[in-house]
This record gives sequence, structure tokens and C-alpha cells, in this order.
Amino acid sequence: MSARDNILKIIAMNQPEFLEIPVIDTSVVIQYDDVYTQFKTVLQGIGGKTELISDITLLQEQLAIDKKNLSFVVNTIPELGTVDEQVAFLAAAELERVEKAYVKGTIGVAENGAVWVYESQMINRLVPFICQHLVLVIEKENLVDTLHQAYQKLDVSKEGFGAFIAGPSKTADIEQSLVIGAHGARSAVIYVIE
Repeated sequence: MSARDNILKIIAMNQPEFLEIPVIDTSVVIQYDDVYTQFKTVLQGIGGKTELISDITLLQEQLAIDKKNLSFVVNTIPELGTVDEQVAFLAAAELERVEKAYVKGTIGVAENGAVWVYESQMINRLVPFICQHLVLVIEKENLVDTLHQAYQKLDVSKEGFGAFIAGPSKTADIEQSLVIGAHGARSAVIYVIE
């Protein structure tokens, strides 16, 4: 028997006892009186912004202005107008010029200010992370208190990729000094539709 086989045999014989995954009663976890206010407070605390709007079509004018004034704006939301489908075929070197991206989210989480976005909503999985400024749009009814509740509503196996995005990128690795927009979107605005 080789040393490799011997090591694998020893590992196989010393497996930990199987334990069932604990069941978490989400009815007794955090519940906020006003989920939107908590979401907004947390998001502002991590460098993002949020705004409550009555209708997604209110963003159509902003998108048109951005497309006129900025050199590379990506829209992935059909309700706002023409979706930039060609983005799906662009490589990182071509996408690094994206100044602003409009992406629809699925669920927002009040406890951490994060928004779940499926890959199909991004069109290209690089878009929300490589753009300079990120605009996310979610429905107010899709705000939940906790990540536990979010995962109960999500089908994470639905697509090959998805991510929770919480505000602009940030790091405090160097001298514990917080830097916003260090390695991704420099700003993030989440529009919540009533």
C-alpha cells in the first residue's frame, strides 16, 4: 500500500459522527418593526444609499440621462428599456469601461443591507462587480428581516451563479482604515419600489 493510500484509509476510518443540520426556527429570530427603515439604515452604514420610489418607470429618465452623459452604461432591467444583451459576450477587459450598471435584485435583507442577484439578472456575472457605480432595484415586498428568511425564499440552485451584494465595495485591510470602492463599484444605490 502506498503512503497516499494509507493516509486515505486512515482518514476514511476516522470520520466524524454524522450530525443532522440544525433546524432554525426563523419565527424567533430578528424581526424589525419597519423592514425598509432597517434596510436603509444598515445600507447607509456600510456606504450605500437607498431610495423608496413608487414605480420603476421613474428610473427610465435617469437611465436615459446616464446613457447620454456617460460613455458606457449597462441596463439589465427590461422594464427600463432596451436590455444591453451584448454585455453577455464581453470579457473583463471590455467591461472595465462600464461606468454605471442597472441591475434588478430578487431579495433584500434588512439585517445586513444585502440584495440577492441571480446571474440572469446580471446578464454577465462581472457587471455588478466591475462597474464604477451600481444601481440595484428591488420590490419593497421582497425585503426580509434576515438571511435565514432570504434563503427560505431563494432557490440558490436555480442558476449557476448568484450573489448577495451589500453596498459598494469596501476594505479595511490596510491599517484598519476603511476604503470605499477599493476593488469594485465605488457607489451603490438601491431603489426600493413600493
